[in-house]
Amino acid sequence: MSGPTTPSAGGPEAEQPVGERTVPERRITDHWSTAVSRIRPGEILLRGYPVEQLIGKVSFAEQIWLMVRGELPTPVQGRLLEAALVAAVDHGPQAPSIAAARMAATCGVGLNSAVATGAGLLGDVHGGAGQQCMEVLARVVGGEDAREIVAEYRQRRAYVPGFGHRFHPRDPRRDPLLELVREAVAAGEVSGDALRAGEELEAALAEGRARPVPMNIDGATAIIYAELGFPAELGRGLFVLSRSVGILSHAWEESEGGARIKGPLPRPLLAGYHGPAERELPRRGADEVPAGE
Repeated sequence: MSGPTTPSAGGPEAEQPVGERTVPERRITDHWSTAVSRIRPGEILLRGYPVEQLIGKVSFAEQIWLMVRGELPTPVQGRLLEAALVAAVDHGPQAPSIAAARMAATCGVGLNSAVATGAGLLGDVHGGAGQQCMEVLARVVGGEDAREIVAEYRQRRAYVPGFGHRFHPRDPRRDPLLELVREAVAAGEVSGDALRAGEELEAALAEGRARPVPMNIDGATAIIYAELGFPAELGRGLFVLSRSVGILSHAWEESEGGARIKGPLPRPLLAGYHGPAERELPRRGADEVPAGE
């Protein structure tokens, strides 16, 4: 008795043997079916474009847009995305993600592990403000009053994400990014709704204060990503992608320096201690001397 046969590969009704039976090949290949790329011998299609046509013709930011959105951006959209990615690449070795990557690099792990260590710290608290700001912007665009949202955050003693900065009285990245958004609004490339929402929140935060609370990098890039139509969660992903450049740069610099097992404090300094004073362990068990001896 002859075994199952397989028609020519690639045909719509092609079958593949699975144990004692055959199943349509498409049911197997569709297990990882994707609209992002098609890889065959001698062929690489990215969202339908042959990779050889993209190389040298599109920027990295345009390629990112193509991969996550499915189509190439307009020149203005590509410029806005690139500006946001450039602006957020680094904020110095005091940033936890970068400090962790530098420490990892001194522990002899590979560069990929050092970068993964840093990127792994980008969560809700460190790295999540952009996504959170996009969600707040959406509330204002949806009709909620910016003053009421600010009052809500103040009532629970929380920071409005995307505004204020621990180091900068006015974030130097704010103005050039927002100016690019204004140019895109004037050109009819974006609606300006997120920009207006951000400015309303900024104005509401300034009311009743001697010093304003200007927008920071998270707020400015949140406006760009929202104006470009990215979902909030993907906005965080784009921030992680951007900051990974700085993480990579610092990890590489640290690995080139040759330091070993570099901790969070310089070696002459020791971490503070606020536990009990030094004390003796009471005698217990086998250490106790029996009575009468």
